[in-house]
Amino acid sequence: MERGRDFLRSQVADAVMQHRSLLESVESHQKDAEDGRFKALCAGWVPRLQAHQRELEQFAEGLGATGGGEKVKHALGSIVGKARGAMDAMRGNDFLRLVGDVVMIRQAQDTCATFAAIGDRIGEPRLAELGRRGEREHDEMQRDFNRLIQDMFVEQVVEGEAGETGERKAAD
Repeated sequence: MERGRDFLRSQVADAVMQHRSLLESVESHQKDAEDGRFKALCAGWVPRLQAHQRELEQFAEGLGATGGGEKVKHALGSIVGKARGAMDAMRGNDFLRLVGDVVMIRQAQDTCATFAAIGDRIGEPRLAELGRRGEREHDEMQRDFNRLIQDMFVEQVVEGEAGETGERKAAD
């Protein structure tokens, strides 16, 4: 395991890759979602995610967290993104895609919370600020995505019960 500045560079590079995966997922769902609410939700969040991604990448570059290893991580992130796309296709519905996005949002929240808590302690106030802002934004994003999950969940239960009641009456 790296130590010192190498450890910091590695953790920030991992956060860049992790956040890029979230951004790519939301961009993909903005294009491919069947539910208009999901598309609109993603469309509203893409610009904010892009801005945060740029800030993370600029911070990483300032640390010197770019180079050969970063190219490998970027390529790996791209492969992971394609695998995620294949998994989305197998899941086949917006509800499960939305749930998957929330999992990635929570990972980003955790990373940002860590950066917020330790940035000042290690003499990296810019990291702390990126962390605080990222934590707030991802908290808000999670609330928005969870609201839609809840609405879609209720719709599935209510529609399912209505269909089951109709099926039972037809069978009787």
